[in-house]
Amino acid sequence: MSEQLPEINDVELIDGEVFNYDELQNFAALIETESRRQILRDFDELHPSDIAELITLLSPDLREKLIGLVGKKIPAEVFAELDPGTLSEVVELMDLRTLVSAVKDLETDDAVFVLEDMDEADQQEVLKKIPESERRILQRALDYPEDSAGRLMRSDYVAIPPFWTVGQTIDYLRDGTDLPDSFLEIYIVDPTHTPVGVVQLNQILRAQRPRSMSDLQESEFTVVSVSMDREQVARLFERYNLVSAPVVDEDQRMVGVVTADDVLEVITEEAGEDILRLGGVSGEQTITDNVIQATRSRFSWLLINLGTAVLASIVIALFDASIEKMVALAVLMPIVASMGGNAGTQTLTIAVRALATRELLSLNARRVILREMGVGLLNGLMFAVIGGLVAGFWFSDMWLGFVLGLAMIVTLIIAALAGILIPIGLDKAGIDPAIASGVFVTTVTDVIGFFAFLGFATVLLVQGG
Repeated sequence: MSEQLPEINDVELIDGEVFNYDELQNFAALIETESRRQILRDFDELHPSDIAELITLLSPDLREKLIGLVGKKIPAEVFAELDPGTLSEVVELMDLRTLVSAVKDLETDDAVFVLEDMDEADQQEVLKKIPESERRILQRALDYPEDSAGRLMRSDYVAIPPFWTVGQTIDYLRDGTDLPDSFLEIYIVDPTHTPVGVVQLNQILRAQRPRSMSDLQESEFTVVSVSMDREQVARLFERYNLVSAPVVDEDQRMVGVVTADDVLEVITEEAGEDILRLGGVSGEQTITDNVIQATRSRFSWLLINLGTAVLASIVIALFDASIEKMVALAVLMPIVASMGGNAGTQTLTIAVRALATRELLSLNARRVILREMGVGLLNGLMFAVIGGLVAGFWFSDMWLGFVLGLAMIVTLIIAALAGILIPIGLDKAGIDPAIASGVFVTTVTDVIGFFAFLGFATVLLVQGG
């Protein structure tokens, strides 16, 4: 092994991670020295998600070299575990035959995940090499909207007619060759292939062979439309503690099944996207994006923020004479703006989450708005006392402290209102509140904070004094 270890992406590792820094460096060294057999032996001992993590942590140069060494031997499941950015890079490096093999080996939902980020030409080339029956299923899934249940579902499931007995069902499960690798529920379908009931596996194991499956079925179960948004699917799973749910088309025919592990991925992805959007970053950005991609995703909101900052500066400029007469105002202004910004962000975070989980609706919006106003008022009063005393003793001017306290009350009340009303308004307008709310809330709190503090100071201290 050379003294100069190969480069890997900078990562901060903590206790509990699968790999430590030395292990990652050693793996990078194996790639650098083209130790193909040892790499494959390591892959044999790792879970596909761990292999995906290794590939993600590598620098682009090492990733390309790894694909060149062992690309054809990478387990198909690894592709489904990669983040979209890394997957796109890996797909570009893979040969057509390997991609076809991987797609054929994956379950429908995972195969669609790999295919959907390919460009149209590559996607069609891969599909042409897949058997017609599988190709039709994949093409149908790709035709559904990107964030719909149709993209999320698996096409393989267990469905039987209601007149079968437990014995017939067990024999079918033992001898069937086209069954999914794992499942916990069996669906009962009528002659039109509409789901009419569901039976848990544990019920079958406890029942006698002659008993009819229709006697065991649960007729009350949750059905998912193929066009339903995946976030709504996730909410159904969370609300009703579902393990799986049948997916039906517009004719109510069963076409697939959504499972809990798929929904867990949706919840994780959506939560991550919302966090990024609240920070003014594109929800699609990942840690593996290059400089140009990362800059592009952040520039637009920084530009908008520049415009709103200019608006706040204009407000300050209106009181430049007051600031010149009383320098203490310039010292204390950031306190008011900072408190307002943080209070607004707190309310905004709660509101955006509640809107995303459908906990904040028209029915309870008024109550939530009044509650946030109450929180803003109480916090404003408490920090008015604290901030007023600090400012009064600091500059030996209790009137200055009184002005700061008044501004604090007004700013925190307005910050609470902005934090709740802006996301509600954007949601009503059909705009994702997680994307746009932050900039507007910051603008409102800055402008109101500066205007209230400098306005009160001008009236009570500068002109009145």
